[in-house]
Amino acid sequence: MHTTTRAVRATPAPAENSRYRKTVLDNGLRVVSESISHVRSVSIGVWTNVGSRDEDQFQNGISHFLEHMVFKGTKKRSVRDIAQSLESIGGYLNAFTTKEQTCFYARVLDEHVEKAMDVVADIILNATFKKEELEKEKLVVIEELKNVEDDPEDIIHDYFEKALFPHHSLGYPIIGTESNLRRFRRDDLRHHVLQYYHPSQMVIAAAGNVDHDQLVTLAARYFRTLKLTPTSQKRIAGPQRSPRRTFEEIERPINQAHVCLGTIAYGMRHRDRYPLIVLNALLGEGMSSRLYQTVRERHGLAYAVYSYVTLLSDTGVFGTYLGTHKKNIENAISLVHSELDKLKQKPVSGAELARTKAQIKGTLMLGLENMSSRMIRLGSGELYLDTYTSLDSILKQIEAVTPEAIQRVAKNVFHEAVFSTVIIRPS
Repeated sequence: MHTTTRAVRATPAPAENSRYRKTVLDNGLRVVSESISHVRSVSIGVWTNVGSRDEDQFQNGISHFLEHMVFKGTKKRSVRDIAQSLESIGGYLNAFTTKEQTCFYARVLDEHVEKAMDVVADIILNATFKKEELEKEKLVVIEELKNVEDDPEDIIHDYFEKALFPHHSLGYPIIGTESNLRRFRRDDLRHHVLQYYHPSQMVIAAAGNVDHDQLVTLAARYFRTLKLTPTSQKRIAGPQRSPRRTFEEIERPINQAHVCLGTIAYGMRHRDRYPLIVLNALLGEGMSSRLYQTVRERHGLAYAVYSYVTLLSDTGVFGTYLGTHKKNIENAISLVHSELDKLKQKPVSGAELARTKAQIKGTLMLGLENMSSRMIRLGSGELYLDTYTSLDSILKQIEAVTPEAIQRVAKNVFHEAVFSTVIIRPS
């Protein structure tokens, strides 16, 4: 017997941002929204708390493959029907998979919110996984895999994560492996849905010109078949530090060498995540960053050079990337480590810190102009933190970062003795 889905708890809008609302339906499904009245579009995403991290080595890639397969027909829509469902009204339908989450989303005019909810719910709840479509889509995803493998600037990050997490599912590639893809069957997909697509592990997020009460009504209507069920999902804890230094070289018939080096860093809830974000921005984001100015502008060793931070639920990644001539690999790596050491040895100046904070704030503010970006922030934030973090709160946290905090983080994270380095070298 299905549980009747109705709103049982509503969170009032916080004072600093009256546009945000959250409702939890009685089956555990969370509905969060941010209403922006001056736009005409709405971005809606249905999120599930499952990704490649939740797979074993034989099932690696199934979360991403299922994301593909839901578009290949439902009980009432053909492949073409799904493709035309929102495009015919000027909308957009897509999905993506990460290490820890899967999201199916639509972007439509505000007058088509119900249509979008109908389509997204249909592909998630009623996908048929027909054998002929299954076999065709295997070939499509295998081609996607080959495309990634042909792009060293892309595939090197998979090798890098494998080096960082050699004995953990966080080291598995999201797309999976060709052998796994060829082995997947309809029952595997159905089992994956039954195991992970529980309403208590799902979030409906919407941003744009959307009425929250209408969104809750639609969520209750189109997701009423989801029953309140206990979930047994237990993730193996992610490592907090790199256990050892690793070094790997791969040869490919290419012209440029690609280098990725870094280490395990902080998770989404870590108290020093904001100093790490600011540190990363001043080190390797944009043309004014230290790595860009040193490696590219001063020494001319790379066209592309940057650093990045990935915050996961309980751990994270700090990485740097550069592409250079094979004869300059060692010099370029040395320059990267030199810049990391400088952050450990000397606090950043007030002027550089102020400039970096302004850059981060500007990037965040510009991102708010995109309704899909807002929706992604709502959905992923709800799954990671079970709450809403307002922009004002984030800006205050960024503004509170001190030179001493950045230096402390650099000393805690940048230990060359446990850095992993992966090089794809021209053969």
